[in-house]
Amino acid sequence: MHTHHVHFLNAGFADMDIVCNSDELNILQKIAQAATELNYPTYLIGGFVRDRILNRPCKDIDVVCIGDGIELAKASAQLLGAGKVNYFKNFGTAQFRLGDLDIEFVGARKESYRENSRNPSVEPGTLEDDQRRRDLSINALAISLNEADFGTLLDPFQGMDDLQHGILRTPLEPEKTFSDDPLRMLRAIRFAAQLQFQIAPSTYEAICQQSARIEIISKERIAEELHKILLSTKPSVGFDLLFRSGLLKRIFPQLHDLSGAEYIDGKGHKDNFYHTIQVLDQICPHTDDLWLRWAALLHDIGKPATKQFEPGNGWTFHGHEWVGAQMVPGIFKMLKMPQNEKMKYVQKLVLLHLRPISLTKENISDSAVRRLLFDAGEDIDDLMKLCQADITSKNQAKVNRFRENFQMVVERMKEVEEKDHIRNWQPPITGELIMEIFGLPPSKTVGMIKDAVREAILDGAIGNDYDSAFAFMIAKAKELNVEPI
Repeated sequence: MHTHHVHFLNAGFADMDIVCNSDELNILQKIAQAATELNYPTYLIGGFVRDRILNRPCKDIDVVCIGDGIELAKASAQLLGAGKVNYFKNFGTAQFRLGDLDIEFVGARKESYRENSRNPSVEPGTLEDDQRRRDLSINALAISLNEADFGTLLDPFQGMDDLQHGILRTPLEPEKTFSDDPLRMLRAIRFAAQLQFQIAPSTYEAICQQSARIEIISKERIAEELHKILLSTKPSVGFDLLFRSGLLKRIFPQLHDLSGAEYIDGKGHKDNFYHTIQVLDQICPHTDDLWLRWAALLHDIGKPATKQFEPGNGWTFHGHEWVGAQMVPGIFKMLKMPQNEKMKYVQKLVLLHLRPISLTKENISDSAVRRLLFDAGEDIDDLMKLCQADITSKNQAKVNRFRENFQMVVERMKEVEEKDHIRNWQPPITGELIMEIFGLPPSKTVGMIKDAVREAILDGAIGNDYDSAFAFMIAKAKELNVEPI
């Protein structure tokens, strides 16, 4: 057992520093006081310990005690003047919030698992039993909050060594750890992406062997881990590991299907999976928005379904943006993600992701720019970030040429937007007005007149003002044999 003494900065002993602010230190001291009164040996464990040693921000404090976790939570909450304590009798866990910190308590326990469930049968155990059941050695580090040895780091699985060397390994044989709770495989991969750590070879090997076990994990849990990988500094690390381990094929077959490159007559296309995760990495410095990162991940999802080889032309993916947009609701549903405006936003960006690029290939007319501004609306800036990230090639000259053309489109959009204010534009003629002027009920005719006015303004055939639009409406209605009342 490796033990160090931890120096909570502003606590008062040396050997190893853990940065805690005075609020956090006060919380730990109050929990220690409650534990002493109850006579429960108590320890800080898991993420807070790991992140503080790495000097990363952490909003969760996990506490384990040899005793009743719920009782300790209630006593601590009282000393800290915290509000409501939420507890789960079946699991022996309790939790409360203090400011922006989430503090969770559990009694130390041993677990044993059955083959077809990730819900263990649980019995009370020692601290080491509790550390043993953790997913990774770096998450099994514990710090004593007991009077006799407050601040002692307890590290039975060499987690400190692994932290220092950037290694992810399981405390026990990895096959057992992953078979017991297959979600741990996704967690290991997520930490590789978040911390930029390497998965130890034997641990990685076990993930490959156990990948089929992921089938028993709920889709909500899987989506939660995918979100965390997407929000990491370099998501490609996580998606590459998911792909190579065989997990991606099981949890997200549509993304897996992007992989590989085919050759006919010496003509190949790029591997769209590796292109996709490169685009994802390239958008990350420009946005922390989870759903924009989802759009980057799904932008080419329609390519496998539209791939064709055309002699003379090579490989084409005609309409992949349209097919991809059609696939988005099904993917969200499969992963039990919301079928709401977030999904519609991702769908819209997938549908529009080729439009700005296609403008670089023609002499850009004002009307093409106006249409793009109108269709993208509020999301135009996000769309442009996605398109910028979508520029990938091994040929640097090609990348530079694309970037210059892209910049040209950005400039033209600025000019047109300043002149026409189309971005959040509503046409000056509404359906209600058409019905009122011509005495029409809601009907196809009303829609045709309204669309014609909008198209005429977007095409620049008439000005973007009420009088021009009104005159055009009267003329269009006349063509359709409709007279004002």
